[in-house]
Amino acid sequence: MVRYRAKREALVAIAARQHGYFTARQALLAGYAYPRQHYHVQTGDWERVARGVFRLRDYPLPERDDLIVLSLLSHDRSGQPQAVFSHETALALHDLSDVNPARIHLTAPPGFRRHLPAGLVIHRGLIPEQDIEEREGYRVTTPLRTLTDIAASPASWPALEPAVRDALRRGVVRRRQLLDVAVPQDVHARLVAAVDSIEAADYAAEQNEQKAGV
Repeated sequence: MVRYRAKREALVAIAARQHGYFTARQALLAGYAYPRQHYHVQTGDWERVARGVFRLRDYPLPERDDLIVLSLLSHDRSGQPQAVFSHETALALHDLSDVNPARIHLTAPPGFRRHLPAGLVIHRGLIPEQDIEEREGYRVTTPLRTLTDIAASPASWPALEPAVRDALRRGVVRRRQLLDVAVPQDVHARLVAAVDSIEAADYAAEQNEQKAGV
């Protein structure tokens, strides 16, 4: 009984960081051999939500459980997540602009080979840790990195100016950060153009308000 309680506590501690979800490998590290994993699925203690991914029964469902499952599916052999949600998906997570992407965008390393569900938009690249924000169960690019990704992706350009406007107004990104960020010249030019356009529009609106008040 003591050993079972210790295993259960270890698994719950892992699952709690991921809103009740965990991988077969994580369960193995907690002390559950594969036959026991099958047993707990059969008895209903665990719910199998994807290949090699489980959920503790009756654990409250989070708002974005789909992202947690995808993150767990992206784990490498050492158990580290490879997927970072980015581009339009990151805009939605940060509530920047009114973008509502029909497909999930994520960035994974160039050599990424894990099997993920169809329909995802997978961008290839290495994202520095300082450009990643940790959420419970998944990772997302920071607001600044998200804006630079949008500025670098032609398909995403329509969302750039509204996203920059929201980021500046809410203070999640500062004007100087956008102007000084180290990115390719063409990406920098688009960010500067977005900032200039927003400032010009704000100035025009201010002038119109002053005229209306006269």
